[in-house]
Amino acid sequence: MKFLTKVSVILLVTLSFQSIKAQTETETEEKLSLNSGTIDNQFEYLIQKSGKYQDYKVVKRTWLYTLKAHVADTLKAVHKDLSDTQAVVKKQADEIESLKSNLENTKSALNATNDEKDNISLFGVQTSKASYKVLMWSIIGAITILLLFFIYKFKNSNSLTKQAKFKLEEVETEYEEHRRTALEREQKVRRQLQDEINKQKS
Repeated sequence: MKFLTKVSVILLVTLSFQSIKAQTETETEEKLSLNSGTIDNQFEYLIQKSGKYQDYKVVKRTWLYTLKAHVADTLKAVHKDLSDTQAVVKKQADEIESLKSNLENTKSALNATNDEKDNISLFGVQTSKASYKVLMWSIIGAITILLLFFIYKFKNSNSLTKQAKFKLEEVETEYEEHRRTALEREQKVRRQLQDEINKQKS
């Protein structure tokens, strides 16, 4: 009994596999066609449907012409895709070159801007900010020293001028005193002379 059950199960499984295999082969044959599908499927269709003669396959000429036309169309499409792809690649390469050129220009402009930011044009010569600061502080220091020197000289000259004015005033006072004394003496001498003349006349 067990043996019969096993045999029947094995028979059922075998028949199921046979049925599935036949169905798969039928579906594969249905998918294959000379007028549709890939070139590989069309070749497969041609091989399967062609007749046999010894080790050779006998193929209808119309099928060969049809397959040839399909292969030529496929090659044309492939060539067109290749040409389109090459055009796109060339365009992208040109764009990349343009972008590289723009990037170089941008880098140059950025470097120039950084140089301009870090440097200052002084009398038409680019000078670093540190050098510019040193130069400016040196000029300010020199101007300050000159200013202090001129202030000192001015004060010194002013003091000398005041002293000269004071001495001049003293000299003028002495001169005025001397002139007044001399004038008084002269007047006194004239009076005495007049008195003598008057005495002589009397």
